Amino acid sequence: MLLESIHSPADLKALDPRQLPALCAELRQFLVERVSRTGGHLASNLGVVELTVAIHRVFDTSQDRLVFDVGHQCYVHKALTGRRELFSTLRQFGGLSGFPKPYESVHDAFIAGHASNSVSVALGMARARTLSGADYSVLALIGDGAMTGGLSYEGMNNAGASGEPLIVILNDNGMSINPNVGGVSEHLSHLRSKPAYYHFKKYYRKMFGKHPAQNPVYRRIHRVKTILKQAIFPGSSMFEDMGFTYLGPVDGHDIERLCTVLQWAKDLKTPVLVHVRTRKGRGYPHAEQNPDRFHGIGSFDVDSGQPLKASGADFSRVFGDALTEYASENPRVCAVTAAMSDGTGLSGFAKAFPERFFDVAIAEGHGVSMCAGLAAQGMIPVFAVYSTFLQRGYDMLIHDVALEQLHVVFGVDRAGLVGADGETHHGCMDALYLPQIPGFTVLCPANFAELRSMLRQALFDVKNPVAVRYPRGAEGAFRADTSGKALARLWPDEPASRSEGDAPDELRDTVENVGDAGKIMLLSYGILVNHLLDAARRLDAEQIPVEVWKLNRIAPLDADELSAVFGGCRVLLVLEDCFHTGCVGERVGACLAERGATPGKLLLRNAGDKFVPAGSVAELEHQLGLDADGIVSAVREAL
Repeated sequence: MLLESIHSPADLKALDPRQLPALCAELRQFLVERVSRTGGHLASNLGVVELTVAIHRVFDTSQDRLVFDVGHQCYVHKALTGRRELFSTLRQFGGLSGFPKPYESVHDAFIAGHASNSVSVALGMARARTLSGADYSVLALIGDGAMTGGLSYEGMNNAGASGEPLIVILNDNGMSINPNVGGVSEHLSHLRSKPAYYHFKKYYRKMFGKHPAQNPVYRRIHRVKTILKQAIFPGSSMFEDMGFTYLGPVDGHDIERLCTVLQWAKDLKTPVLVHVRTRKGRGYPHAEQNPDRFHGIGSFDVDSGQPLKASGADFSRVFGDALTEYASENPRVCAVTAAMSDGTGLSGFAKAFPERFFDVAIAEGHGVSMCAGLAAQGMIPVFAVYSTFLQRGYDMLIHDVALEQLHVVFGVDRAGLVGADGETHHGCMDALYLPQIPGFTVLCPANFAELRSMLRQALFDVKNPVAVRYPRGAEGAFRADTSGKALARLWPDEPASRSEGDAPDELRDTVENVGDAGKIMLLSYGILVNHLLDAARRLDAEQIPVEVWKLNRIAPLDADELSAVFGGCRVLLVLEDCFHTGCVGERVGACLAERGATPGKLLLRNAGDKFVPAGSVAELEHQLGLDADGIVSAVREAL
C-alpha cells in the first residue's frame, strides 16, 4: 500500500503524480476504519483528502505555516506528517489530539478548535515573516461554515489591504459564497487554472511597471475587466474588493488542478484567495448522504454506518424537549442557536416553531446581541450554546444584556469537562465569568428533573439575565429534585421520592444550621454531587461521617445562608470541574471569611490552573482528583 510508505511529506513529494489518486483512496479507507473505532470528525476530513495532499505537494509545512480554521479537517494532514500510526489513540487520554496541536508536530503551526480566526492568525504570521526578513509561505484553510463568523471578515479585510503575501484557501463544501452562472463561469474557472493564463497575467502586470495600479491605462483596462467579470462571475467580487486575487472555483477533488492553482497562488506573492469546492463525506456513502451525522461521530459499524452504542437521553435532548413544551405555553419564547441545532437539542423546537427559531450560524457574539434585541422588545429569547463557544460573546453578555438587565435565558450546554475534544472544548470557564457579571442568575441542575424545573424558573420566574448550565451526556445516579432551594442537604437523611427503578438517594427537605466545629462537609453543584455521594458512602463505612450539600444556584450566593450552614465546620471540601481562580469555592470561602465563619480547613478541588487535555470524562476526573477516590483521599489527608 502506498500509504504505508508515507512517513513524512517528503515521501509524498517523491510519488509519481499518477499514484496520487490511489493514495487518496487509501487515505479515505484509512480514515473510515480508524474513526469507526475511536470516533471523531469524519465527513469533513473525507472531503479534504485531495486538497490536503495537494497542499503537501506544493508546500513544506515544516517551514511554511498552514493555519487550520476550527481544525475538524486536520486528520489527513496528521496522517501525512508522521502521525499515521498514532490514530489508534485518536482523541483518547494521552493520545493523538483531534485538532492541530503545535506540541505534537512542527507541521502544526497553530492550535485550533474554535472557528473564524485563521485569517487573522495567518496575517500575524505573514507580518512576522516580513518583519524578520524570513522566507516562507503562510496559508489559512477556512471552511464556508467558518466564514459565517464575523471575525473571518475582520481578518480578510485587513489581510487584503495589507498586501502581505498570504494564501486563504476557502474550502466550500456545502454552499458557495455567491452562485456562479452556468457554463461561462465554469469555462472561465478552467481557463484561470491553466499555466498559460498565469504567465500572461504575470507578464501583463509587469508590462505596466513595478506599480501597475498607478498607471492610468492599467486602471482603465482593469476597471473594464472587473465590470465584465462581475457580470458573469459574481462570486469573486467580494474578495477582490477586499484586496485579494481570487482564483477559482476549483474542483477540490482534482489533484492536478489543485497543485497548479496552489503553485500559482504561491508565486503571486500577494494576498490570494483560492476558492475550492469539495464534497463533505466523499468516498464513504453513509457520510456523503448524512454529512451532519458524520461530522462528529462516536464509534460506528463501517458497513451499516450505525453507531455501536445506542444513544439514550441526555441533558441536551431534555433541554430541547422542555423548551419546546414551554414555548407552546407562551408565544414570546424564542430559541436561538449558533449552527448547533442538533447538538443543543433544538431540532424539535425548529420543527414545531420555525418562525420562533433562529440559527445565527457560527456567530456567537451576534447571537447574544440579537437575543438582547429580542428581549428589549418583549420576547423571551433562549440562546442554547456550548459553554466553550459562549466565551466568544463575553463582551456582548456585559454590554448588550447585563447593563440593561434584559431577560435573556442562556442554555449553557457542555458545561464542565467534555472529554475527547480536549482543551479547546472543555466548559471550564462559564462558572467563573458568568457569576462575575452583575445581575446574572446562574442555575445548576444535577439531573433531568431539575433541568426541566430550572428552565421553567428561568423562563417565567427570573426577570434578569439567567443561565442554566448543564453537562454533556446523561444525568448520573442522583435523581431527587431539590431545585426549589438554593442549597440542599443530601446526606445523611431520609429516603426521597425517586424515579421508578432507581435506588433511593438521601435528601433533606429543609435547610437547618449544622455549623458544628466537628463536622466534615462536602459541597458541589450539578452532576458532580454523584461523586460526593459515592465518597460519603465510602467514608461512612470507614467511620468518617460527612454531610453532602448541593448548590442549585451559584449566582447570586446567599452569604448569610452559607455562613449559617458551613460556618466554623471542621472541614469544608468544595468540588468543581472548572478552573481554580475565581471558582465557586473561592467565593464561598470569601463569604464565610467576611462573616468570621471560616472553616477549620477549606479544601478546593477543581481543574486547577492548567488547561485540561483530551480523554474520557472519567479519566480526566480521576487525574484531577475530582472523583470519589480523590475526594476520599482529600478528606483522609485533611484529617
